[in-house]
Amino acid sequence: MPSTRLVVVKQPRRPDPAPLRTNDRAAILVGTGLWAIALLVLLIIPLPPEDSWWIWTCVTGIAFGGFGYWFVSRMHRRATGREEQQPLPTRDA
Repeated sequence: MPSTRLVVVKQPRRPDPAPLRTNDRAAILVGTGLWAIALLVLLIIPLPPEDSWWIWTCVTGIAFGGFGYWFVSRMHRRATGREEQQPLPTRDA
């Protein structure tokens, strides 16, 4: 049976890249809109009774999308509030 060895890397670790700025609220709105469209399609097309759970899946997707939009908007307001509250650096003379 061959032995397993760990190789120690001697190179210094590169710094992490800066995080990407994304529009999370737009992504949530698109996803919630898709759930709403799916719900409309399912309400127009008659489903057999055993497949009615699809309707509730769409309703749940819309509800979670609404919660996600509220949550991300709140986090965005808090983050911009922190940036405004930070004092400007002063120069000691």
